[in-house]
Amino acid sequence: MTDSKDDDVARFVERFALLLSEAGMARMPARVFTRLLATDSGRMTAAELAEALDVSPAAISGAVRYLDQVHLIHKGREPGERRDHYAVDDNTWLEAITNRDKLYDAWNSALTDGAEALGTDSRAGKRIDDTRRFFLFLKAETAAMQEKWRAQEAAR
Repeated sequence: MTDSKDDDVARFVERFALLLSEAGMARMPARVFTRLLATDSGRMTAAELAEALDVSPAAISGAVRYLDQVHLIHKGREPGERRDHYAVDDNTWLEAITNRDKLYDAWNSALTDGAEALGTDSRAGKRIDDTRRFFLFLKAETAAMQEKWRAQEAAR
């Protein structure tokens, strides 16, 4: 029975990872992220991930570095442990979206400079300014959506 459940979990990991990679995430980070999501504790060491996914430790290293950079996982070590572990939080999607605000701010700054450099009376400048305004809109809508999600979860 355990083998069947392990096989079912492995199939889920590969299926969801494939969907994430079709949406733009690189394949190995998608597999690592999904494997962490599918673990009760939400955390595993690099060696455990490599064994579970039947890949090299080097593949895990690059994947966890990327996932940490985009705030989908975090690296930690418990007192007395010798190895780092990688973990997802129960609210990992909300945290990842929340951390996009910094990215939107950086994009807004660069797009503002670009629109000013090109002049909003030019077609390219208007396009850059429209892009800037879209990301401002997206940032505001994302903040409203996050609050709605938090309220829904608090009521649950």
